[in-house]
Amino acid sequence: MRITIDTDRQTLVCEGADGSETKPLYSDEAFAILSREWLKVSWSQKYSYTFTWMGRPLIQLPEDVLRIQEVIYQVKPDLIIETGVAHGGSLIFYASLLKAMGIAGRVVGVDIEIRPPNRQAIEGHELASYITLLEGSSTAPEIVARVQALTPPARRVLVILDSCHTRQHVTDELEAYHGLVTPGSYIVATDGIMRDLHDVPKGRPEWREDNPSNAAEEFARRHPEFVLAQPAFVFNESGLTRGLTHWPSAFLRRTAQD
Repeated sequence: MRITIDTDRQTLVCEGADGSETKPLYSDEAFAILSREWLKVSWSQKYSYTFTWMGRPLIQLPEDVLRIQEVIYQVKPDLIIETGVAHGGSLIFYASLLKAMGIAGRVVGVDIEIRPPNRQAIEGHELASYITLLEGSSTAPEIVARVQALTPPARRVLVILDSCHTRQHVTDELEAYHGLVTPGSYIVATDGIMRDLHDVPKGRPEWREDNPSNAAEEFARRHPEFVLAQPAFVFNESGLTRGLTHWPSAFLRRTAQD
C-alpha cells in the first residue's frame, strides 16, 4: 500500500491492489490509517524503550500504560499478578497505583529469570513492600501453585500476561491463571501487535498467526465466562472510538463464575 499525505490539499490518499481512496487528512479515518503505520514504525525504532516510572525502565507504549491505569482504578484490585518482570517498571507502576488508591494490596511479578541488578533495584525501591517476586516459568505447576497460595478467595484479582508472547505460551498462561480472576476484573494478554509486525524490520512472518491476540481470541471462544473487549474510553470528547495500542484483542473480562 502507498500512502500519500498532501498537507496543502489536506488529504491522505491510500493506493493499493483494490484501487485508490482519498480521505480528509484531518479526519478519524486518516488518524486510524496513520496510527497503524506509526505503531509499526515506532515499534521498529524501539520507541517504547525510552520511558521510566519512578526510576525503573517501563517498556510499554504510554497509551497502554494510561489505559491499564483506567482499568485498575475502576476494578480496584488488591492483587495484581504480572508474568514478565524485565526491569520491573510495570511492577513499580502498579504498586504506585495501589498506594495512591490507599489499597493495602500486592503486586506479584513472575519471570523465568530475574536478573540480579533488576532484582536488587526492585527490592531496594521505595515501593518494594508492595511487591513479591517469583522466579521460574510462569506456566510451571510449582510457580502457578505459589501464585495461587498468594491469592486468598476474598481478593479482587487482575492478571497481566507479558512474558513469552508465543501463542502456545500465552494459551498456557491463560489456562493456568484465568481461574484466579474475579468477576468484573480482567486477564490481559499484552503485545498482540506482533501480528501486525510480521513485515517490519526485525519482525517475523510467523507472527501473523503466532501471537497473543490469537491466543486470547481462541481462549474467549472456549470460555464463555470471559468477554474479549477493549475497555471503553472513560472520558472522550473526540469522535474516536479506538486508540493507539500494542495490546489489540488483549482484555478478557470475567463476567461470571465457571
